[in-house]
Amino acid sequence: MKVLVTGGTGYIGSHTAVELLRAGYDVEVLDNLVNSKESTLDNIEKITHIKPKFYKVDLRNYDETLRVFAETNFDAVIHFAGLKAVGESVEKPLEYYENNIGGTINLLRVMDETRVGKLIFSSSATVYGDQGAKAYDEKMTTGVKITNPYGWTKAMIEQIIRDYAKANPEFSATILRYFNPIGADKSGLLGEDPNGIPNNLLPIITKVYRGELSELTIFGDDYPTDDGSCKRDFIHVTDLALGHLAALEKMHPGVRTYNLGSGVATSVFEVVKMFNEETGEELPIKIGKRRAGDLAEFYANPSLAEKELEWKTKLTVRDAIKDTLNYLKNLE
Repeated sequence: MKVLVTGGTGYIGSHTAVELLRAGYDVEVLDNLVNSKESTLDNIEKITHIKPKFYKVDLRNYDETLRVFAETNFDAVIHFAGLKAVGESVEKPLEYYENNIGGTINLLRVMDETRVGKLIFSSSATVYGDQGAKAYDEKMTTGVKITNPYGWTKAMIEQIIRDYAKANPEFSATILRYFNPIGADKSGLLGEDPNGIPNNLLPIITKVYRGELSELTIFGDDYPTDDGSCKRDFIHVTDLALGHLAALEKMHPGVRTYNLGSGVATSVFEVVKMFNEETGEELPIKIGKRRAGDLAEFYANPSLAEKELEWKTKLTVRDAIKDTLNYLKNLE
């Protein structure tokens, strides 16, 4: 099966490309390199001994996207390409709506024209918003209390995919809602190393550890949790990538939606403690005020994916920390 991975040089896209290649899929990668590097393909090759064919294309360019599909007969598309920084989306909403939604509409138009009928979409647990729950499942309402444009783009794209599938009964789509991806490939050659100040906990921790940031600010220690810090569902990026393979193997006409998470909530303080234990050092921390919109506890009910995709997480938060530290050694 030939699979196109859009955003395939990004963090989750590159790990998924690796797992696809390990499983014997024929993989090609499309990316505009706005938030990633073409050299990632070299590391994919070092891991798998296969270098995917690469297209430097922005999905907002319909003609260039169509040329890619006209050149190759793809069996399926896994769609990661998009801007993903929550804070930035608040500052640049139009850019996020144009890029994420416009690019996806073009992709669907091209898939329609070239009769590619299978799509896996990289969505997010942000589509649930704040519903006063701890564990979130796929039956819950989405698009109600979303707090940022990034989350809205994901919710809107999900609806666009459903509407397209309704008009095209043979079309197969799987929407995967991620919780909090962390970690790195076991090889140490792929991982997360964002530019600037990251939005996510573990990349911020690693920047403090490497001396790029002076301290880790923990936003609130008075939440109604065991230790007062927020609790989140952290999922190892390799488990997440394998979730895409599981979804690809179980595709049927229509739209199916799954949470990809561990079903376990780990607190910020617990993550810091594990990181300190693995490094033998103490991260400098500062307790700050709560951030607007932060939930005390937020994690997946992943039972549907376990039942229908025969998928569940196997790696732990500590595994993710160890693999991240291994990746950092290769950056030195």
